[in-house]
Amino acid sequence: MAQLPVNHRSVYASESSTPRGSRPLSLLPTLSKHSELNTSEITWDGPEDPANPKNWSVCRKWIITFITVLATLNVTFASSAPSFATAAVREAFRISSEESYLLTSVFLIGYVVGPLLWGPGSEIVGRRPIFVVTMSGHTMFYLGQALAANYQTLLISRFCGGFFAVGPLVNAGGVIADIWDIETRGKATSLFSASVFLGPGSLIEAGVSWRWVFWMMMVFSSISTGIVFFGLSETYEPVLLLQKLKARRNTDPIGTTHMYAPLETNDWSPKATIDRTVLRPFKMLAGEPILVLVTFYLSVVYGVLYCLLETIPIIFMERRHFNLSQTGLVFTGLGVGTSLGALLNHHMSRHYTALIETWRGFPPPEERLLATMIGGCLFPIAILWLGWSGQYSSVPWYVPALATIFVGIGISTIFIGFLSYLVDTYLIHSATALAANTLCRSLMAAGFPLFTVQLFHKLGIHWASTVLAGVGVLLAPSPFLFYKYGPRIRVRSKFAPCKDLEISATVINACKDDEKQPPLGN
Repeated sequence: MAQLPVNHRSVYASESSTPRGSRPLSLLPTLSKHSELNTSEITWDGPEDPANPKNWSVCRKWIITFITVLATLNVTFASSAPSFATAAVREAFRISSEESYLLTSVFLIGYVVGPLLWGPGSEIVGRRPIFVVTMSGHTMFYLGQALAANYQTLLISRFCGGFFAVGPLVNAGGVIADIWDIETRGKATSLFSASVFLGPGSLIEAGVSWRWVFWMMMVFSSISTGIVFFGLSETYEPVLLLQKLKARRNTDPIGTTHMYAPLETNDWSPKATIDRTVLRPFKMLAGEPILVLVTFYLSVVYGVLYCLLETIPIIFMERRHFNLSQTGLVFTGLGVGTSLGALLNHHMSRHYTALIETWRGFPPPEERLLATMIGGCLFPIAILWLGWSGQYSSVPWYVPALATIFVGIGISTIFIGFLSYLVDTYLIHSATALAANTLCRSLMAAGFPLFTVQLFHKLGIHWASTVLAGVGVLLAPSPFLFYKYGPRIRVRSKFAPCKDLEISATVINACKDDEKQPPLGN
């Protein structure tokens, strides 16, 4: 008798009235003229084809992973680092406190617009061109920020910088899904997710011009862009297959007349191109409950994070009279916490190897959420710790500083778990899913800094933190609910392959067939 994978999600697959394999494959390209001819689609030369990114050497895969992590660290650093220069910018351009907060917000608004192009765009032209173009554009707009003669120029340059900077952020997950198998993908995604929160820090010292912040970030971005240009290979399978076919056509134009690549079947009219780029993230948000729910959770948590980034200077500079450099060092607690969160996630994923064997290579994505369950509960506790210890100057400075480590652990495990969940759920469409997710959470984060300082000044650090922690408490059950009910929601998806549910259905049907067989000897 066939063995049923030991997991509660097998039952959910059997409850679906429509077998997964019989769903209309609406995402496959329409063959148009190719369907009328004796044509064949180009594929890899067997499962061991060295051109397939999944078959690249482990060393090459890790090099590509670290390049994408470096690019992600660079652009996330750019979103928060100038916040330490807001006082100097406010003084230089004689603007109000509320206007100075736009320095961060307009950059994040660029994060909102950019994913509409860079995420789906990578599924048309490939990952590498998007990385090269966006990193180059992001670096160039530092000139406008460093040389701005007025505040309007600075804000416009910040918006454009954010528009390009979000490119690596939405495509790093796609690159990871392209090259890694499911066993190692979690480790690579942990590095990517942790890099999102390693950026905050201080670059400005007393007596140094605020423009120096942007010059230093431009140097960092230029080095990162050079590494991306020379070190990042194309990883997107449809683009690689198209390149492979073009190379064959050059060497054997007659023998390849009947062959085509999937990308060649796309409709490249303006309407269809816009539909596959700008509109696809909205379509996924409109029709993918899993994406909507995960995006809502991560957007709120991301907004709370940016609240806390604005709160730390209040706690340590206003209440404890730290200087800029000392306050910047406090932010290293977030970096330490995110690293510890990545280690916790790795520790709780040790069972994944066994799951891969049990589930024939496709374990349920919900298994990525185990560490997230801990992080979701730890996050509001850490916020209360930070707020209530930070309220009173009589409390030693290291008490709220230690709280930032646990904030980092909570944030890191939440994002690592759910971003891994989206990558495992949507696979080849993960870049678009991450683009939709980034769009929404960046919009949330852009609004939070505009009222954070006023909130903490009016309510006090302790009660304002209690409000934020209350939001965290309301959201804490989310990973538990996803773990239990996620498969029931995923089974209705048009974009998620859901191989684990297909395997469950196959095994269940095999079990039923075995039960119908008459006993031997009858």
